[in-house]
Amino acid sequence: MTRVIKIEKTGGPEVLKIETIELDKTGSEEVLIEQKAIGLNFIDTYHRSGLYPIELPSGIGAEGSGIIKKIGSKVKDFSIGDRVAYAGVPLGAYSSERNYPTKNLVKIPEEVDFNIAATLMTKGLTAYYLLYKTYPISSSEILLFHAAAGGVGQIFCQWAKSLGCKVIGTVGSDEKIDIAKKNGCDFVINYSKEDFPKKVLELTKGKGVSVVYDGVGKNTFEGSIECLKMRGMMVSFGNSSGSVANIDVKKIIQPKSLYFTRPTMFHYLATKNELKEGADKLFKKISLGKIKIEIFKKYQLEDVVQAHKDLEGRKIIGPAVIIP
Repeated sequence: MTRVIKIEKTGGPEVLKIETIELDKTGSEEVLIEQKAIGLNFIDTYHRSGLYPIELPSGIGAEGSGIIKKIGSKVKDFSIGDRVAYAGVPLGAYSSERNYPTKNLVKIPEEVDFNIAATLMTKGLTAYYLLYKTYPISSSEILLFHAAAGGVGQIFCQWAKSLGCKVIGTVGSDEKIDIAKKNGCDFVINYSKEDFPKKVLELTKGKGVSVVYDGVGKNTFEGSIECLKMRGMMVSFGNSSGSVANIDVKKIIQPKSLYFTRPTMFHYLATKNELKEGADKLFKKISLGKIKIEIFKKYQLEDVVQAHKDLEGRKIIGPAVIIP
């Protein structure tokens, strides 16, 4: 029997319910994964709350890692015993085992731990597509990344620094300044105390930055626009403070001929080859020690309600996993 977390309706953390079920037979292009670790991500709260609508009832969770226990009749690229990780639909990572299509599956190198792999597949691949695909950054550029001490931020800033970029990071408290610096930021701004657009312009001698990577949303959007140089790129990839309201193109975009994009991982890693390219680059950075991951906290599957409370309460200041 398999333990799973399901939601029957959208709402607060209390809608997350644990059930014991019998899994369906593994499909012809699926594998059965005995899960070793499950990634905990802010997007999980969007699915649970209804901000990102999903068909209900539903499982939840988009990434995990484990060992293949069964393979479907048409599966050719994977074998029983393979160490694997995944990110993406179908949701349902919050479970002790699951059937999963091989389209979004990658093999984990022996030197990469299951916990690390699980937390990398969304956060790490997000950092990958932001840096290499959404706005291919060059070593000569200065960038701004909001929530630099968060799960994505810690990976992103290390990666950007390894590419030779100058990284300005923002955080929401003084306690997070050292975390951001430790993970690659050249400069760190506490935006709860400082006027971050003013500080960014000071640091760039009035020029502004080439690109802003903003996963915070409503609270940082207007300030981020101020930080951009002429023809800069605004990359809005998250809504942790709420969604950005309607954008007045003439007022916001036109004055500096800015570019604006709202990317999602699923549009950048839609094919098996795209996913493999990203995973290979990510695991190589981990293997070379260019990106170092420290798991901030581990939760048991039955503690998932508390995990979501901590996530939304900004108590998780690094990669976290759920252990089935």
